[in-house]
Amino acid sequence: MTDANRRIVLAERPTTMVDERTTRLEEGPVPSPGPGQALVRVTHLSIDPTIRGWMGRDTYLPAIGIGEVVRCAGLGQVVESRREGVAVGDTVFGLLGWQDYAVVGDVNTVPPGVAPELALGLLGVTGLTAYFGLIDVGHLAEGDVVVGIAGSDEKCAWLLDTAGFDHAVNYKTENVPKRLHDVCPDGIDLYWDNVGGDILDACLGQLAMHGRVVLCGAISQYATGAEPVGPANYLNLIGKRGRMEGFIVLDYADRFPEAQAKLFEWAVSGRIHTAEHVVDGLEHAPEALNMLFTGANLGKVIVRV
Repeated sequence: MTDANRRIVLAERPTTMVDERTTRLEEGPVPSPGPGQALVRVTHLSIDPTIRGWMGRDTYLPAIGIGEVVRCAGLGQVVESRREGVAVGDTVFGLLGWQDYAVVGDVNTVPPGVAPELALGLLGVTGLTAYFGLIDVGHLAEGDVVVGIAGSDEKCAWLLDTAGFDHAVNYKTENVPKRLHDVCPDGIDLYWDNVGGDILDACLGQLAMHGRVVLCGAISQYATGAEPVGPANYLNLIGKRGRMEGFIVLDYADRFPEAQAKLFEWAVSGRIHTAEHVVDGLEHAPEALNMLFTGANLGKVIVRV
């Protein structure tokens, strides 16, 4: 342990991209755990679009307060414990924040030997969200055509050559509605929405009969500085007898072990593939968050503190 704790705090609510005014790097003493708590040395941060939402407003969790450490899920090693069931040396997952050391109560212990990239990606919030959103909410079925939409030729190539998608569409260089019509001539049975805006509207416009839309995020709307844009084609849900449903992965917390076991099985058997983009240095966490909005990453963004 060092004698200092670096903390990145929210200095100002962003209206567009996170910049040098949004956050502030501070240094203070390493905190001490109270009864029922543990002190964790943070090693890795999970960089997710929801952080940008927490910075700006109340969502499914209250907004991060001005002057508070930026909220973020992460991994760390327990260096002091006053919590039953959590031992010094354990690797744990929890809402640790953008800092070197975190005092926590509820955390989940990560089994020995699980790589940080796996723990934060496939077996973390990202993989769990995909699992429950596609299977429980979206009712993904055998034989569904799988089309990926990405913002570069490199990412589209990864979707096709590594992930095994049937088709890939580059939304920056191609006419998305036309390409979707070409590759899904019978309509879209299931659309997973992480972006909102024009892409959501294009997919709503081409729903198949009884098509499903899973609402997970709207990243295209988070950092524009404008009011979110609603879909014009939502009336197609009526004629197609479609269903559009939002969800939060925390609602499935009691089933996380089930999902993690299945995801791990699929990864070991080669049925599922992942990619991670690792950024080194706590001080680069704001830049890592911006990657999600510029598309500079290929895969799950993780900061190695």
